[in-house]
Amino acid sequence: MKPDEAAFERLAAEEFNRIPERFMKRIANCALLIAEEPDEATRRAEGLGPEETLLGLYHGVPATERGDFYSGVLPDTITLFRLPLMEEAEMLLEEGRAKDEESALRLAIRETLWHEIGHHFGMSEAEVHAREEGGTNEFK
Repeated sequence: MKPDEAAFERLAAEEFNRIPERFMKRIANCALLIAEEPDEATRRAEGLGPEETLLGLYHGVPATERGDFYSGVLPDTITLFRLPLMEEAEMLLEEGRAKDEESALRLAIRETLWHEIGHHFGMSEAEVHAREEGGTNEFK
């Protein structure tokens, strides 16, 4: 699936808007961004090898670390990387986890959003992966 930037942004916004209210009301001062793929500075900062990439990235102050004096700061960001997510969608389709290209891309976006929102809520990478393995990373 090769949606253009506008179509991808529309799907990402739709999936972001599907986040259940009980979680959405706890997401504060956080912007959703779209980039084609991680830039070199991000690749270095995340310690990515030549064949590695990211589907998404949370950057900011997790909710668990915000204190009484948290104010006047730039928004946290959740960045979705379009090209790697399209590749992930192709794999999901091949694995039979989605019935068509659009549902595969939506699933890739939704799972990535959930992962990055976990970081926004203060979860470590290990804690997020444990939830994913346990199947509790769904918008229900």
